[in-house]
Amino acid sequence: MTHERWTDQGGRFVDSHAHLSAPEFDADRDAVIARARDGGVELILNVALSDSDQGFQRALELAEHYDFLYVAIGVHPHDARRYNPELEQKLLRLAEHPKVIAWGEIGLDYHYDHSPPEVQREVFSRQLRLARLRQLPVVIHTREAEEDTLTILREHWREKGREGVMHCFTGSHQLAHACLAQGFHISLSGIVTFKNADHLRQLARWVPIERLLIETDCPYLAPVPYRGRRNEPAYVREVARQIAEVRDLFPHDIGRITSYNFRRLFEKRLRPEHRFERRRTIVYQIRDSLYVNLTNRCTSLCVFCSRVDDPVASGYWLGMSADEEPTAKEVIAAIGDPRRYREIVFCGYGEPTLKLRELVEIGRYVKAHGGRVRVDTIGHANLIHGRNVVPEFVGAVDEFSLSLNAPTREQYEKLVRSEWPDRAFDSALEFAREAVRHGFEVTFTVVRLPHLDVDACRQIAQRIGARFRVREYVGMTGTEFAPENRE
Repeated sequence: MTHERWTDQGGRFVDSHAHLSAPEFDADRDAVIARARDGGVELILNVALSDSDQGFQRALELAEHYDFLYVAIGVHPHDARRYNPELEQKLLRLAEHPKVIAWGEIGLDYHYDHSPPEVQREVFSRQLRLARLRQLPVVIHTREAEEDTLTILREHWREKGREGVMHCFTGSHQLAHACLAQGFHISLSGIVTFKNADHLRQLARWVPIERLLIETDCPYLAPVPYRGRRNEPAYVREVARQIAEVRDLFPHDIGRITSYNFRRLFEKRLRPEHRFERRRTIVYQIRDSLYVNLTNRCTSLCVFCSRVDDPVASGYWLGMSADEEPTAKEVIAAIGDPRRYREIVFCGYGEPTLKLRELVEIGRYVKAHGGRVRVDTIGHANLIHGRNVVPEFVGAVDEFSLSLNAPTREQYEKLVRSEWPDRAFDSALEFAREAVRHGFEVTFTVVRLPHLDVDACRQIAQRIGARFRVREYVGMTGTEFAPENRE
C-alpha cells in the first residue's frame, strides 16, 4: 500500500446487485461497463433475469466475456408461475458454472400480482433447498411479505453457516434485526439517497458495518442526483457517498469496507485474483485518521473480538504473527508526515502497550512533527510491565481510549478473559486514574451487549474524570441493535 492509495478520494467499489443483461442496456452495454470500471467499480454481481430461459444464458455469456463479472441465478418471485421441474433441473446445472456465485434473486413480492402468493412461497422454499444443495449464498427479494419471508427462511435456511443477502433492503428495522441475527448481509441501493428515505438512512447508520453491502439494482432505482434516469453500476458510488455521510466516514471507506464484505461472503466461488488479499498491514487509514497495527498479541481474549478468527477492521487485513511485528523505524517511515492526518491511533487487533518502547518512540516522533496521538488499549500496561508506566507516555501520547466493557470485576472477566483474572479490572481503572492525573485525555468505551449495565459503566467514567462512549456490536445471540451512541 502507498499513501497515495490511502488518500485516493475516488475509491474502489463493488456493485453487489445489477441486471446488466436487461434489454435497457442493449444499445450501449459495453460503454456502461467501461464507465463502471473507470469509476472504480472492481466487481459486479450480474443477477440473471428469470422471465425467460434466455435470461440465464445472456448473463453467463456476459460473465464469460468480462472476468470481473459474476452471476446469480434463480427465479424471481414475479416469475414463480413459470417454475417447473425442467427449469429446476436447468438451474441446478447452471449453478455448477464457475462464474455463478449466488442463488437469486429469490423470495416473495406481494406488492404485485404477477404470481400467486402460494406459488411464490412454494418456489421460494424449493430454491432455498437447491441453494443449500449447491452450497451457494442466496440473494433475497422481499416486498410487503416480511412475516412469510422470515418464516420460510427460519424453516429452510437457519443452519449455522447459511449465508445470504437481503437485496435492495427497504424493510422494517424489525426485519433487519431478524435477518442480521440469522447471519444475512443488508444491501442498500440508491433508494437510500431518496428524499423520503429517512428510515433507510437511520438503518444505514446502525447496521453493523461488516454486514453492509451496496448495489445499484440497475437499470432501476437510480440514486440522486441521477434519479429518473436509467441506473448503471458507476452510480454505486452515490450509494456509498450517502452511507458515508450518515456514518461519518468517507465514500472510499464505504467502498473498501463493502468490497471486503462482498469478497468474504462469496470468497469460495470467486477467482483467486478477486478474493480479499491477506497481507501484512502496518498502518491503515480510516476517515482522516491513520491507525498503527503494532501487534496481534493481546493480554485478553474478549468474547466480542474477532482477532483470532477474522482479524479485519474496516476492510483492512490486520493479521500479523509475532515475527511480522514492525519496528519503530518501519512505522515511522510508513506514517511519513503526521500532519496529513487528524490523529495517529495505535489500535490494530492487539494490545499496543505490549510494545511499549516502540509505541513511545513512534509517539514522540509524531508529537515532534506536529501530530496527535491516541492509544486504544485494554488498560493492562502496568500489569504487563510490572510498574506504573503512565509517566513514560508523557510527550508521546495525547489520549487513551480504554475498553471498560463491564462495571464489575466479575462481569469484566467473563467478557474480557484476561491473563490476570483477579487484578485486570482494578488495574485498568487505576491506569485510567493515573492517566487523568498526568493530564492525558481519557475515554472509556463499552460494547453494548445484552444485560450490560451501560449507566453503571458511565458512572465509573464520570468518577474517574473520563469521557464515555458506547460501541455497537452484532454477533452474540440476543444482541440489541440500536442507533450508535456517540457520547
